[in-house]
Amino acid sequence: MQRLSGKVAFISGVARGQGRSHAIRLAEEGASVIGLDICDQIPTVFYPMATREDLAETERLVKEAGGQILTAVGDVRNREDIRRTLTDGIERFGRLDTVIANAGIMPVIGAGEQTQAWHDAVDVMLTGVWNVLDLTVPQLIEQNEGGSIVITSSAAGLTSIGLNTFAGQAGYSAAKHGVVGLMRLFSKQLAKNFIRVNTIHPTGVNTPMVANLEYGEFVNSHPEVANDESYKNPMPVELIEAVDISNAIVFLASDEARYITGVTLPVDAGYNNR
Repeated sequence: MQRLSGKVAFISGVARGQGRSHAIRLAEEGASVIGLDICDQIPTVFYPMATREDLAETERLVKEAGGQILTAVGDVRNREDIRRTLTDGIERFGRLDTVIANAGIMPVIGAGEQTQAWHDAVDVMLTGVWNVLDLTVPQLIEQNEGGSIVITSSAAGLTSIGLNTFAGQAGYSAAKHGVVGLMRLFSKQLAKNFIRVNTIHPTGVNTPMVANLEYGEFVNSHPEVANDESYKNPMPVELIEAVDISNAIVFLASDEARYITGVTLPVDAGYNNR
């Protein structure tokens, strides 16, 4: 029996990386997917972001896994993009059960006049999460059948992690801490509706956000970062895989986690257990 048979999940940032992995794993467990991704470059982000071709590949892989998916190009900073995608998805699949607020960027290594990087980080990963929750929660309440919301935070949302104090790094850290506050607020307010709200906190994950040429060059040119033991996982693994996060999300979305809410769940190879 598939753990998510008949359920429908909304996933932001679905075109590649963790979002793609989540879509595939949920489809393997029987869920249908409503997926949104910007498929465009934000200028303060130093690595190439996902493309429409990436989004099409996610759609192909979900269908290959036996799932159904509706995808749209849209920006979590734009409420109308979310609303349109959600409306189209519910019209197609008839309901909504799980919300995965996953869209994220990492504009953390640009020095100089990078104040816009602060705004981009907070707008995407804090305001964008608020937009997703604000527009999806009414559907979950109206259905009156409970539900699960999972917000992608970071190990940086539970402790002080920073390569530097550049604007983008500050915005990233602030946003990843900020969504924990949103989670705690929504989990308390929605408990009476049996809607569970949790955050998940990965260490470094082997996706294009981290595993890219530009970030590698930055680390290699800053030995104080490369040699700093505080950045390393206690378990001897440099990066975990996206599916490691997806497996935890499948659990949180399933009835096996029906009484788990208000939790900050690390999937971090021990990073926060120092």
